[in-house]
Amino acid sequence: MAPSIAIIGAGLGGLMLARVLLVNGIAATIYEAEASAQARAQGGMLDIHEYDGQRALAAAGLLDEFRAIVHAGGQATRVLDRHGTLLFDQPDDGKGGRPEVLRGELRRILLESLPRGAIQWGRKLASATPLDDGRHALVFSDGTHAMVDLLVGADGAWSKVRPLVSDAQPVYAGTGFIETWMFDVERRHAASAQAAGGGALFAMAPGQGIFAHREPDGVLHAYLALNRPLAWFDAIDFGDAVSARAQLDAEFADWAPPLRAFITDSDSSLVPRPIHALPIGHRWPRVPGVTLLGDAAHLMPPSGDGANLAMLDGAALAQAIAAHPGKLEAALSEYEAALCPRATAAAEGAVEVFDACFGARAPDSLLEFFARSEDRPAQSPNVGAT
Repeated sequence: MAPSIAIIGAGLGGLMLARVLLVNGIAATIYEAEASAQARAQGGMLDIHEYDGQRALAAAGLLDEFRAIVHAGGQATRVLDRHGTLLFDQPDDGKGGRPEVLRGELRRILLESLPRGAIQWGRKLASATPLDDGRHALVFSDGTHAMVDLLVGADGAWSKVRPLVSDAQPVYAGTGFIETWMFDVERRHAASAQAAGGGALFAMAPGQGIFAHREPDGVLHAYLALNRPLAWFDAIDFGDAVSARAQLDAEFADWAPPLRAFITDSDSSLVPRPIHALPIGHRWPRVPGVTLLGDAAHLMPPSGDGANLAMLDGAALAQAIAAHPGKLEAALSEYEAALCPRATAAAEGAVEVFDACFGARAPDSLLEFFARSEDRPAQSPNVGAT
């Protein structure tokens, strides 16, 4: 008899798990707190790597659908200093191994690959109680219940499932991002569009930076970054757009006007995104009937790896379950044994990227990081909920 599987969270990792299980003839149910797939925007561009994200998409049988949503030209990368001087310019020659796609489009093809009813929307997990036989009794905030053989926490940074296996909690990483957007950029923001080029922009200085990425339809999606205590960001009233812009603009007062324009002339509100991370090397003892994937398992500073790792986690877990029919604990042990070293290596790399971007020697340290990379550099960090 096939195990009953509950996946908490309909982000990329949870959707990938359900899809690869389906490909292997195993059913699962995703429980998602949000009311629908359209409940909120899904973030910006993601670079999907050949060695992890694309491997997961191949296991899901979705490579053709993925290729159809690739943003041509999106792998281009530029580095500027705060004065707007161009230090590095790598065009997109179409041969890179990390094509760019919109997160929302990637999520769409995963959603469309699942049968009707596989996702239960508006089902926020209220509690999960372990039973003696390894199963879990789930209660949702709408009063509904479920009893499952396998509970998978794919519910992001502030996972409700993680406490079942670990007491680790995310901690502030010392850097805060502020998200903002520009639209119709060739006509309305020509200088900023020229600075950004056709793909990713890294404009760096010690302790601060501006990341931007060109998206389809004349959009620039940007993040301002500052090494400041969390209380510093909390003291800014982001509900008062004029005051918030003035405070942030003062931090970038000596930056070139096309870069400062991402603060002063953006077309959206400024949205704070403080960066949190779990301890590097986070792992947990084998707990019957429950496991984690994605940010719930290995939240790290954004460096281009998070979405790819979440999808690979989902595919790997599904394949382990399929390879061990009737032996769920063996499947989970195999999955976790590979997950933890993989996530540790990625988290160490993310810390290296952050130091290169925001350390005392930026932007020189970032240029040196790129020079050491055998593949093209990681794209600008993507900040978004799972």
